[in-house]
Amino acid sequence: MLRSRVLATLAGIATLAAAFGASAEALKIGVTPGPHGQILEKVKPLAAKEGLDLTVLEFSDYVIPNQALAQGDLDANSFQHQPYLDNQVKDRGYDLVSVAKTVIFPMGVYSKKVKSLDELANGAKVAVPNDPTNGGRALLLLQAKGLIKVKESAGLKASPLDISDNPKKLQIVELDAAQLPRSLDDVTVAVINTNFAMEAGLDPNKDAIAREASESPYANVIAVRKADKDKPWVAKLVKVYQSDEIKQFIQERFKGAVVPAW
Repeated sequence: MLRSRVLATLAGIATLAAAFGASAEALKIGVTPGPHGQILEKVKPLAAKEGLDLTVLEFSDYVIPNQALAQGDLDANSFQHQPYLDNQVKDRGYDLVSVAKTVIFPMGVYSKKVKSLDELANGAKVAVPNDPTNGGRALLLLQAKGLIKVKESAGLKASPLDISDNPKKLQIVELDAAQLPRSLDDVTVAVINTNFAMEAGLDPNKDAIAREASESPYANVIAVRKADKDKPWVAKLVKVYQSDEIKQFIQERFKGAVVPAW
């Protein structure tokens, strides 16, 4: 009886080792700090049950994660919205594709100097991201709030050169997206991506004086190399990320500041 119990225990240990140990498929996933990283950390134990051993690596900017993925230093990344990925693929020739939608971060306008966009004085400095897609997104938000008008032909990639009407003569200051929270002492308002706002201790629900509508084309995605898109681990990763457990975590943890996109 004892021998059979020992054998059963050893068999159970072997099964667990096979599921979580040496046979687990090791994957490196690139993220930016804040919600993307926090969500992937919650994904890790669920992924382990599917035989995936995730290492989550944080990057402080929007450029390196795609470069690292294209070069094979990462297996996937989860930090960018679809328009940004499309722009990177077009401009840099990366052979990358999205395999799943993740979350939407409604972009917000923040300020230490005014409490409403109505208080903006003529010539006020307005900081926006300096990359094409997030910069265009910020300008479209300013347009939606009635501050400027952008040429319709510019689409999602509008730049300050595409501003067709600027009645308050706002000074548009382009800065690296990650640096925008630090600019609040030097500009009147800054249009900041939610992940960088939260990383800097800002609460999008309380501190933003204006926010993007939740109906947005800027859903974030999981990206992989095109050659990997049909591999079994990709389907497993997507299944776990888009699970009810992760959706519930996002809703409870971020309380509307970050919204599931699936």
